[in-house]
Amino acid sequence: MRSPLPATLPNNAAILVAAISGRSLAAAARRAGFRPLVADYFNDADTRALAERTVRLSGRLQSGIDEDRIVDALCELAGDDNPVALVYGSGFERTPRMIDAMSQKFTLAGNSATTVGQVKDPANLSRLCAELRIPHPDIRFAPPSELTGWLTKLSGGAGGSHVRAADSDGSGHERYFQRFIPGKNLSALFLADRDRAHIVGFSRQWASPSPATPFRYGGAVRLRRYDRKRAAQIEIWLTALTRLTGLAGLCSADFIEARTGLHLIEINPRPGATLDIFDSKDAPLLREHLAAVQGDRISMPAYLGSAASAIAYTAKAISAFPQIDWPALTADHQTSGTVLQAGDPVCTVFATAHSAAAAERTVRSRVKALASHWEEDFA
Repeated sequence: MRSPLPATLPNNAAILVAAISGRSLAAAARRAGFRPLVADYFNDADTRALAERTVRLSGRLQSGIDEDRIVDALCELAGDDNPVALVYGSGFERTPRMIDAMSQKFTLAGNSATTVGQVKDPANLSRLCAELRIPHPDIRFAPPSELTGWLTKLSGGAGGSHVRAADSDGSGHERYFQRFIPGKNLSALFLADRDRAHIVGFSRQWASPSPATPFRYGGAVRLRRYDRKRAAQIEIWLTALTRLTGLAGLCSADFIEARTGLHLIEINPRPGATLDIFDSKDAPLLREHLAAVQGDRISMPAYLGSAASAIAYTAKAISAFPQIDWPALTADHQTSGTVLQAGDPVCTVFATAHSAAAAERTVRSRVKALASHWEEDFA
């Protein structure tokens, strides 16, 4: 493994970003005063505008990043810049050994492959939760005798598209069953320093279902406030998990608030989908991520009002995406002329408001209004 991060990170230093979609991390790097070098699947115009350089990763969304080429791609991207760190996002949980491979060439600013494996392996997370008395849904790897009330998931999956009701035999390679817990979802964004978990804030997410993906990620809204007693309990649980697994940097934890109380669903051991609604010029979270990885003092941000983000998808296949004059408060834009399949993402939409309810209402309305730009031509 490469040497630790330097004690002082200079402004305008180069940082490598690797993820399925690297735009939000590239934006966070810019706000933190770094020059992002981005490797991701999409290489869209927004990412290219934010990054010093980009490279498109090989692989497929369904099967994952091509692990045989990831290190070579990052070495090519780094060039002679000698980046101070590598920050990774989604795309590595299913194959943590890629993290090990990357750490042999670059200074890793994130969780080790061992830590990722501990919290993303369903059986191991279930065991940890039982040991720490953290409520967690029952899991199993063989189909239950009665499928009603169970979900089937992909180990290490992200984004919700891999989740479906277990109304048929969902067993198979890398899949498992988890008991469905009805209730409201809650996500906690936290900074871990391998000893403690420091909660940055809470958000609620919603789904954008399609016939094939009923739990597909739709968006998230940052909450202005959350119950103090429950927040304290969540921080205790996440601190206990941090000490057992060595979690470091920005992570998130997804819960269900059920009638019986809180249930931990999963841990995401890297910056994720809610980074956009928590990061800002006044609170550049990538600096705090690097400080947490180093074990240095963390400055916890404060927020006014609420923010929301949502993904706009196309409901139908599009043979050539139309030219769109993209409005403000949008990102991750599809390029005109691109061939899209039904269900492909088109863009990310943002909103801010005084309250979480108003921010969510506004962002949903913007998604609906934007969809008319591509739905009208292909109705």
